[in-house]
Amino acid sequence: MSAPWRAWIALSGLAAIALALNKLLNLGFFAGVTLLDNAYLYLLCALLVGTVFLFLPASPRARQVGVPGYDLLLYLASWGVFAYFAFNAGRILEEAWEFMAPTAAVWVAGLGWLLLLEATRRAGGTAVFVVVAVISLYPVFAGHMPGPIAGLPQPLNTAAAYHFTSSESVLGIPTRAFGELVIGFVMFGAVLQYTGAAAFFNNLAFALFGVVRGGPAKVSIFASGLMGSVSGSVVSNVLTTGVVTIPAMKRTGFPPAYAAGVEACASTGGVLMPPIMGATAFVMASFLGIPYSAVVLAALVPSLLFYFGLFVQIDGFAARRGLRGLPRAELPSVARTFAEGWQYVAVFVLLVWLLLVLQQEAIAPFYATALLLVINQAWRRHRLGWKQLMALAEGVSKSLAELAALLAGVGLIIGALSVTGLAGTLANDLVFLAGNNVYVLLVMGALTSFVFGMGMTITACYIFLAIVLAPPLVKAGFDPVAVHLFMMYWGMVSFITPPVSLASFVAAGVAGARPVEVGLRSMRLGSTMYFVPFFFVLNPALILRGSPLDIVVVVATAVLGIWLIGSALEGWLTGFGRLGEGAAGVAARVLLFAAGLGMALPGGGDLGLSHLQLSLASVLLAAGALGLAAFTRPRSAGHTHA
Repeated sequence: MSAPWRAWIALSGLAAIALALNKLLNLGFFAGVTLLDNAYLYLLCALLVGTVFLFLPASPRARQVGVPGYDLLLYLASWGVFAYFAFNAGRILEEAWEFMAPTAAVWVAGLGWLLLLEATRRAGGTAVFVVVAVISLYPVFAGHMPGPIAGLPQPLNTAAAYHFTSSESVLGIPTRAFGELVIGFVMFGAVLQYTGAAAFFNNLAFALFGVVRGGPAKVSIFASGLMGSVSGSVVSNVLTTGVVTIPAMKRTGFPPAYAAGVEACASTGGVLMPPIMGATAFVMASFLGIPYSAVVLAALVPSLLFYFGLFVQIDGFAARRGLRGLPRAELPSVARTFAEGWQYVAVFVLLVWLLLVLQQEAIAPFYATALLLVINQAWRRHRLGWKQLMALAEGVSKSLAELAALLAGVGLIIGALSVTGLAGTLANDLVFLAGNNVYVLLVMGALTSFVFGMGMTITACYIFLAIVLAPPLVKAGFDPVAVHLFMMYWGMVSFITPPVSLASFVAAGVAGARPVEVGLRSMRLGSTMYFVPFFFVLNPALILRGSPLDIVVVVATAVLGIWLIGSALEGWLTGFGRLGEGAAGVAARVLLFAAGLGMALPGGGDLGLSHLQLSLASVLLAAGALGLAAFTRPRSAGHTHA
């Protein structure tokens, strides 16, 4: 792509950021004009949505050197559509265009509908496009659908106008969350990557864990967790940290498939790790109507449990095989690493302080980004030149444009279900279908989340499920925050679960391993991700929602349970050693696995057992497992020291 087009893309993104700052900080860029909320969102979409036509080709096989004429036409048309609605923002509210739009507005909305579907296809892929296109047309055919999914039908012109002029569709929760929260964090994550945060995270992880037993694999947990928490992208996380950690794991004796599986799981978990967690967490906060800091606190313990389960398995694997860490002489020192990357620590401290103490979620990433850029440019060693700054601006703009197009497109789903009334009736139908059994409803939710997660981005998957599945689960009595986190976790499961397992396939390419083998290994290593969502949705104390005593007890038993589960899967218990060999060893591991599940599983409710009873039963199972393992294992199979 030529320099002028790249510059224009960069300027579009910078203009969108300036527009957001003007709105969030009341800077008064539009002197004498009150910028309505819907006008702000229309202008934001005008700057960003059509931009995807400039850098995302119509076909993956198209080699885009410049901007084809048809893409330029699509870009200008997109600008025109959103500018038209921004200009008429006041009339839209005053005259209720969502149900009584003038003829011209209906035609413009129809054109915008087609343009937005194409932008969604380019930004989110074919699977997202098909789902959005079919459901966005649902109002037209709602009256012809079978009973459970029948809704109030709307003519095509009404549906088009509703999509573009109501506050429930294109300008619905996803786009509002983008304009009010997400835009700053996308910018912050991009700036972090361009200023070398990945190198700092890798060096810090190697300095802290590189020398210990199975060190490089434990480095992957730390580095990928940190990088994923700010980047919000599983694939880019694998490619950024995996190119360093996977070769180091292979060098110290980890098989290629195992090394790739570790990196795939660590990178997937990073998107679930506070403080940023990708765009989905911000959309979740908007859906729930709670501060983003509340989502961060709720997600903290489950994400740490996931990484703890991964850590236990890695340590057990390294202990069984006698895999040591890297020589200290080859590793960076902690002091030198902090001396070279202290600015990232300062920025994170500022970000967390603004998020959790001052609860300034909207402006926190802008201040953190400003501090990072000031420090970076003042330090000659890390200073970015003009070409690098332009590349940074272009990268930020592309990230913003792709996400804006995707979120606006997914908003069409919300609009379709809203205007037909299906969103409300579907909850009752699903509860009835589950026979009022909350466990069946949970399993239905998990499987649906997994299936949709295979073909859609996590944000698109979550939004659809938040509309369709969250209401019946909440109606069944589950905690709303736990329900929404449950869907987010199970939407992420597809990244490490065949047949898709995208993170595993990417990591397999880096490691030179067979993708299917890596996918199966990832499932085992990341098994905690399958269990933890059920644990916290059954007892919200695990997401820090409950009395202090309940939280302490539930978290402590969950940690112990995850330790037992991880040890059983790997056949090694720290402080005990190998869990036997042959059939007896398998039996011991099965007993220990059951003990871990019982220890972590919340009691009460329909289970018929209290938390104390489950814990006591788990202790007995664990004792039986260790007794069987001790009786059958060879005397030489004792402890292996780091």
